[in-house]
Amino acid sequence: MKKSTGILIILGIIAVVVLAISAMTFVTIKPGERGIVFRPWTTGLDKDHVYGEGLHIIAPWNQMYIYDVREQTIDFVRDNSSAYPSMDVLDKNGLTIEVDVTVRFYPMYDKIGYIHEQFGQDYVKKLVIPEVRAAVRKVMGQYTAEEIYSLKRQEVEQKIIDETKASLEKNYIRMTALLIRSIVIPEDLKKAIETKLTKQQEALAYKYIVEKEEQERQRKIIQAQGIAEYNRIITESMTDKVLAYESIQATLKLADSKNAKIVVIGNTKNGVPLIYDTGK
Repeated sequence: MKKSTGILIILGIIAVVVLAISAMTFVTIKPGERGIVFRPWTTGLDKDHVYGEGLHIIAPWNQMYIYDVREQTIDFVRDNSSAYPSMDVLDKNGLTIEVDVTVRFYPMYDKIGYIHEQFGQDYVKKLVIPEVRAAVRKVMGQYTAEEIYSLKRQEVEQKIIDETKASLEKNYIRMTALLIRSIVIPEDLKKAIETKLTKQQEALAYKYIVEKEEQERQRKIIQAQGIAEYNRIITESMTDKVLAYESIQATLKLADSKNAKIVVIGNTKNGVPLIYDTGK
């Protein structure tokens, strides 16, 4: 009797363990995902404990929220296949501009609990998209269409990047890139800007030619001044004594020559010998 009772107790314990195990929930977190647990009966949302890849076991009354933490891309374009249309923004003068933008981002791995608490799993629509749109409109509203389209496009793009990045990162979203793919302005304004740019390029080209000619003129002046200075120095150095000395040196060299010649030394002012070559 005691033996039967003991067996029943053991079987009861085994049954309880089996029921407890079977009641547990098995959750698989795939590569590129992270999870957080919500415990409604105890500690609530566990924001600081993030579950990594693999198989996890949680109590059936708890709930695991799984987040994709890989990099995501959103295209705000005019293409009908895009889920998000391009942005219509107003420039400094109230002119409507259409802008295509691409943004790449991912949630910070260890902060998905805080993202879930503030925005939930739909954080892309609640946070990322509104912040990107707000940053683009805010920055472009500080510039004219001409500046946005041509003159200060890189400056505008960098300001949008800085504005969006700061806004997202304080909400635990890491932005890896933001690109302005195209800017569409009214056709008449576009032609006016392009004509202005063409004239500016022509003016720059003409300025370059003028500057080059001016440089050439200066070079020739400097060259002529150098030649004139050289001639002046040579002229001033040709004194009678120098000429007489050079003549004597030339006479000595002729004396050593094998060719027949006649050297006539006259009673001239400078005493320079007259040389007649008769070697022919």
